[in-house]
Amino acid sequence: MSLNISQRMAGILLIAVSAAVFSSAGIFTRSVTAAAWVIIFWRGLAAAGFTLAYLGLRGQLAGEARVFDRRAWLIAVMGAAGSAAFIPAFKLSSVANVALIYAAAPLAAAGLAWLVLREAPARRVLLASAAALAGVGIIVSGSLGQGSLAGDALALFMTLMMAGIMTAYRKWPDVPAALPNAVSSLLLLPAAALMAPVAEVPAGELPVLVLFGLVFAVASVTLCEGARRLPAAETALLSALETPLAPLLAFLILAERPGLTTVLGGAVILTAVLWPQKPPVRSRRPENPADQPIACPSRFP
Repeated sequence: MSLNISQRMAGILLIAVSAAVFSSAGIFTRSVTAAAWVIIFWRGLAAAGFTLAYLGLRGQLAGEARVFDRRAWLIAVMGAAGSAAFIPAFKLSSVANVALIYAAAPLAAAGLAWLVLREAPARRVLLASAAALAGVGIIVSGSLGQGSLAGDALALFMTLMMAGIMTAYRKWPDVPAALPNAVSSLLLLPAAALMAPVAEVPAGELPVLVLFGLVFAVASVTLCEGARRLPAAETALLSALETPLAPLLAFLILAERPGLTTVLGGAVILTAVLWPQKPPVRSRRPENPADQPIACPSRFP
């Protein structure tokens, strides 16, 4: 029993650390003057390097490489597409807008799994998904006629790519998570080098970008390790800690005040994400995995 308790506490701590680290993405992006593609290059190079080193130290690199097939390539490509939108979204919109739109990813994945895998979710998940979509609409409505609309659109595209990755892992749970993350970063390096003069990054910002890659590699690893120790629903619930943390950090460090539509839309999305995690009252039937939003085994590197 003590072993189970210690494993559970370790899982809770790992997921909480992961959420806290992931919430710093907007701070890193907004705190440097480097262009989006320059950030993508150096953060991706660092994240891939640290992830591959982790797999090598764990003796898992060769094993994951042996099973890296077309399914893993599809996940890596979706991850690369999401990463290509991830950094520009923060550059073009507020940290709060991007974080709150991204919070709808698990519910978007539940809807996608319904369409693609015919995995019918519970009624409350469908209602929550509709509410989350409405919350995204409220946030985006506040950006109409402003420069942040493009950033919101990129955040929505990023969210859809993440939903695709979650659905792929639902369909193919045996596909490894770490190596596709590293490969998706490597796929973007040639494009980033063509899109921007990546060698011209300010000297003082290069360590920040390498640290950015390191913390994201650490966050991805802690998420994967924590998810192995907790039920999927609890993982999704704890991961939602990232959503309020990101705007809070942006307010404390960048003095970025969210607008009224961001606050209202964010409240709707957070309610929609957290509500399905509550188990049905007096329900004795076995839990249907489709009743819960899909937990994320990886994040954009």
